[in-house]
Amino acid sequence: MTNKDALGRLLEYTVWANRRVLRGAIQLPPGDFTKPLGGSFGTVRGTFTHMMGAEWIWLERFQGRSPTQWVDEAEFADLIALRERWGQIEDARARWFKELPDDAVSQRIAYKTLDGNPGEARLWQLIQHVANHATYHRGQAVFMLKLLGASPAATDLVLWDREKLALKEREKAGLLG
Repeated sequence: MTNKDALGRLLEYTVWANRRVLRGAIQLPPGDFTKPLGGSFGTVRGTFTHMMGAEWIWLERFQGRSPTQWVDEAEFADLIALRERWGQIEDARARWFKELPDDAVSQRIAYKTLDGNPGEARLWQLIQHVANHATYHRGQAVFMLKLLGASPAATDLVLWDREKLALKEREKAGLLG
């Protein structure tokens, strides 16, 4: 999966899957957003902030900047505020990716970690990492949501593929305006 189309597919899927899990979180009473549950980031807010923050940090690195501070989850009083910021990051990434030349996916990206250590990898590897990282933490978020009584939607890649195929078929049949 080293070509731009395949990487674009992963990024589109990641947005779709993240949004499905976020919609599941809307079912929660406001206090459950920050209810301590353990796990890697302690709360639903902490887990979502980590996911969103990682997507922002990698986008910054892809553009030649290496942030030195993590996103503070206290910035997000509720799910709506977090979703708004995440949407801005998704939009910025989509604009960046659209302008990315096809052959740029094989370029090496040098960056620094939050603690200043150097890193370097090909862009295609880092984009795959972003998608994989999101999948890992989405699973944690889904578990937390279920513990709290919410019913998040399934996020399997094959479901996304089926939805895209069904949409294309409806478009082809003239069923969409």
